[in-house]
Amino acid sequence: MEYLTRFLEPPADHFFLLGPRGTGKTSWTQRRFPDALSIDLLDPAKHRELAARPEKLTELARGNMSRRQIVLDEVQKLPELLEVVHAWIEQKTGQQFVLTGSGARKLRRAGVNLLGGRAVQVTLHPYMATELGPRFELSKALVRGMLPVVWGAKDPAATLLAYNGLYLREEVQMEGLVRDVGAFARFLEAMSFSHAAVLNLSNVSRECQVKRKTCEGYLEILEDLLLGFRLEVFSKRAQRALAAHPKFYFFDTGVFRANRPRGPLDAPEEIDGAALEGLVAQHLRAWCDYSTGGHTLHYWQTRSKVEVDFVIYGESGIYALEVKNATKVRPADLRSLRSFGEDYPNAQRILLYRGTERFIREDILCLPCEAFLKALRPDSLPDE
Repeated sequence: MEYLTRFLEPPADHFFLLGPRGTGKTSWTQRRFPDALSIDLLDPAKHRELAARPEKLTELARGNMSRRQIVLDEVQKLPELLEVVHAWIEQKTGQQFVLTGSGARKLRRAGVNLLGGRAVQVTLHPYMATELGPRFELSKALVRGMLPVVWGAKDPAATLLAYNGLYLREEVQMEGLVRDVGAFARFLEAMSFSHAAVLNLSNVSRECQVKRKTCEGYLEILEDLLLGFRLEVFSKRAQRALAAHPKFYFFDTGVFRANRPRGPLDAPEEIDGAALEGLVAQHLRAWCDYSTGGHTLHYWQTRSKVEVDFVIYGESGIYALEVKNATKVRPADLRSLRSFGEDYPNAQRILLYRGTERFIREDILCLPCEAFLKALRPDSLPDE
């Protein structure tokens, strides 16, 4: 199903386009480069052919000199092709390589630096709310997430569950990334309790009944498959003692929901709160990657547990954002942003909540979360 144009702009030179499965990398390259020579390494026949004779890629490139772009889809399936790509780039034919991938582990092992630093890395994220336009509804996004493959499905719930199993079956089991797939499945469930929380791997290892070192390896796999990410503490010119551990998020709130068990002991408001914070996190992460100005995303927490959910730092300034899963703003909800403002008086402070009114209280801009997400576009934060 066709949606609005994605915000990601292609670099002028060779580049890696990374993103989890289902984020629309193939459809994006097809729209951006309709005349490209496209090679899909998920096609078993094409994979076998190029695995047996990697030099066939050179023959294909030489036979299609009129095509400006050469797209290698899911290049992590055959990372040895990077040597051939590098050799062809050295020929300076004027062709541009677009190398898509849904996993970084094999590319790192094969050595992305084989390309001599000639290819930049860009990331395609799940949809931002503004890409869906009037189709976006916060209530739906909190349940199904923002993956294009889910939003385009006739049965989003079933597609999301199938998607979640895809990585256990294909990316983990078939690629031999872990010996015990059952333990990794337990790890994913345990990590769902760490979503939007400060990460404590010792607790996670106890929950999934594996050693801490094994748990650390599983977390690396999760990040290598682009299924999760950590936020580090914002510590520039820190004026007080800060926390040392990062926070963890699944890359998409729908994937978080698919892994989070629900039962009599699982409070719906707790799950909804983590889902809302995660939805904001993935939007801000996409905003940082799609915007100019070298912005980075962090969180802020003092040793006394005063925490701001998100801090964006870049050329355009410092932004501190707090997310509350409530329809009213209480005085206590502004406490952490007040503390952050004492240390960083130039910061733009924003509180996002589930109400409908937009107002300023104690120099803190309070915005409805849904309105904020709908207005969020690269290079522009809805803060005025």
